[in-house]
Amino acid sequence: MNTPLRPGAMRGDNTFKLGLFGMNCSGGLTMTKAPERWDPSWANNLTAARLADEAGLEFVLPIGRWLGYRGETDTEGTSFETLTWASGLLAATRGLTVFGTVHVGLINPVFAAKQMVTAHHIGAGRFGLNVVSGWNEGEYGMFDVPMLEHDERYAYTEEWVRIAQRIWGEEEPFDFDGRYFRLKGVLSKPKPFGARRPLLMSAGSSPAGRDFATRNADCLFMAVVDESKVAGEVAGLRAAAAPRPIGCYTSAHMLTRPTAKEAAEYYHYVVHENGDWEGAEHIVAIRTQGTRSFPADRMQELKERHMAGIGSLPLLGSYDEVADKLAALHAAGLDGVAVGLVNYIDEFPVLRDEILPRLERLGLRAPFAGRAAEERA
Repeated sequence: MNTPLRPGAMRGDNTFKLGLFGMNCSGGLTMTKAPERWDPSWANNLTAARLADEAGLEFVLPIGRWLGYRGETDTEGTSFETLTWASGLLAATRGLTVFGTVHVGLINPVFAAKQMVTAHHIGAGRFGLNVVSGWNEGEYGMFDVPMLEHDERYAYTEEWVRIAQRIWGEEEPFDFDGRYFRLKGVLSKPKPFGARRPLLMSAGSSPAGRDFATRNADCLFMAVVDESKVAGEVAGLRAAAAPRPIGCYTSAHMLTRPTAKEAAEYYHYVVHENGDWEGAEHIVAIRTQGTRSFPADRMQELKERHMAGIGSLPLLGSYDEVADKLAALHAAGLDGVAVGLVNYIDEFPVLRDEILPRLERLGLRAPFAGRAAEERA
């Protein structure tokens, strides 16, 4: 039971894995008033997930969100809860890993562990857990849950994860007497599908967040603020995790067109003509209050980055330039990228028909044979 997973254990052997990020939320990653911005209806989520599945992408990753970012668009103010969202998409796809994003401070680990096993069985082992320690005091206030001090949140999360893993792996009732949880006679069945626990991802950019990930996660979802430092950061993370292997991922928002000039014009349209600057002011204020992840002298840059992709690395340029940037991230040691799009359905053909073939030619991915080949396997 609970056989160890290789890092990034998802469909296929591509050396650089790709997924869609944030499509469970209104606007996705884009704080724009542009009329084509993302509508997160269930029908649209289902269509986008099936497009990703049929194109051979490895995963979809949701944002755990309870409050939006105000402004004119209230980006992410409408969102699907991620464990039920993941269960629905797992039932409707064949090869994708579908993550749930869980704020561990808002849900009991005994209850959550059983929910996740249910999703894991629905997807025949394709469910993954993105563990979040929390940062938004407003969201915690909705639940009447106090926000712990920054580093203490990760100590709480580590205890929570230990409990979930014991629930998934142990066949006899157990007691747990920890700092945050005191549990009696814990037992849950069924166990995860195929005697393998769900893939664990953790998003953290602070020292405490990265220390937690190197001890506990299969994959670290890291923020890229300075691309020139990625290689050193990845090397340091892998050294800290050793001898445990760990996959390293980031998020990126793709604004690409056939030429660099067209991409720059579209960026101007999304950000400067239609950007929700009021919403950007709000998100930067709440995300940087007490943060250790972003330097203070880059606040204005952060606001513009949020217009074009809520804190994610911008993939701006021609199709060739975007493919080259992804190749550079891979060369720096990253195992994959979760991609945001202004519209996950309308722009998916560009990702499928322009970016993926370029990554194949660069040797980062193999051509995907499609659904028929999966059915024969």
